[in-house]
Amino acid sequence: MTKMALKRSSSPTSVSKFASSSCLEKRSELPSAAKKEAAEPKRDEVYTFCEPASKLTPSEHFSGLLLSGDVGLTILEVSLLLILALVAIFYGDELDMPQSMPFSHLAAFFWVTSFVTRLYITYLEACYFSFPQYRTQAIAEHKVASKKDICGRDQEQLDFLVRQDRMTLISQLAFGILIYFCFPGYYPSPGVTNDPMAMRIVKLIFNHYVMSFGMYWGHRAYHKIPFLWKFHSVHHWGKHPLSRNTYEDHWVENFVNHVQGHFAAQILVPLDFQTFWFSHIFRILESLEKHSGISCWLNIAHQTQCWIFPFAQMPHHHDWHHEGHKGSNYSFSSLGGVWDVVFGTRKQGRGCAFPTQSTYTDREQERNKSRTQNHWIDDPKLVLVPSVVFAAIWACELYECGGAIA
Repeated sequence: MTKMALKRSSSPTSVSKFASSSCLEKRSELPSAAKKEAAEPKRDEVYTFCEPASKLTPSEHFSGLLLSGDVGLTILEVSLLLILALVAIFYGDELDMPQSMPFSHLAAFFWVTSFVTRLYITYLEACYFSFPQYRTQAIAEHKVASKKDICGRDQEQLDFLVRQDRMTLISQLAFGILIYFCFPGYYPSPGVTNDPMAMRIVKLIFNHYVMSFGMYWGHRAYHKIPFLWKFHSVHHWGKHPLSRNTYEDHWVENFVNHVQGHFAAQILVPLDFQTFWFSHIFRILESLEKHSGISCWLNIAHQTQCWIFPFAQMPHHHDWHHEGHKGSNYSFSSLGGVWDVVFGTRKQGRGCAFPTQSTYTDREQERNKSRTQNHWIDDPKLVLVPSVVFAAIWACELYECGGAIA
């Protein structure tokens, strides 16, 4: 999902009026001593919700995220999805692939994931501005700098991200369609599965951990190899993430994440039709929540993980990761957080500041005052090895099955 350009009325600068702009305007009227005190809030100060001085127009309200701040991206996405839908209506039967869901279902899949992404971003940002008490970052660390949006990006960075968003949309859609025709069974047929429900749940969890493994080592390498950091640093421009930041990466990184994530996991641990849909939608919710800036009961996916997995990564972990920029060489995991625990890169961040959201692992780390340490595997010459081995494993499996995923 794209960001709003600063010059646009629907920009994050306009959105930031909810949290800071009107407060800053009021500070200018204070005596100098009081102004200094207001400008430098204590680290543990609670967020203050300030309504903007003037009434916001619909285009200035955060709900504009539903249709995206970049009108060009919205038009492009709707146009491509409409073309896909029309092709499915008129030529769907001719394009259906064996062992796969019908082409019409594929078109529906892209429509649903697009709508869920946009709707949930809007929901999470509504929660962020409506419930300031649940925000994960201290107010002193979320001050909006001049000529930067609420997430910390300047105009030049926002303009660059607009181009990356469009390239991401085109490349992801093209890759998804290419997979459908080249690898039968990747998008599973809606036929009845013979596996009992317990086995399907086990496969789903295993699939998510396999996906998380591929993405974990890729993410860790992005932080350790200078060349790869040039790509990943684009995502870290947002030091104070909101859900809109989730897919705001260089388009090449988004493509690699797709290959080493969902694509590899479906090859190694194939899911049936229903769990495939659930997996992708749950992953969207989890990714967006991780960047939501709030840690509370409003996060559906993370609430689920918190109850099931004692080492789950919550939004307060990932905010801490973003604040550290390139030095934040910890908390790399997605979905469950087990690999950070296994490989020693778990950091509780502000976990214990949110008692209802902290996991068992957060409390244990706080109790033991454990710290992350540098590892030999983080050598730039070695850190990519696990990713290469992982890619070789799924590539061999794909070769063995002849490109048909059972």
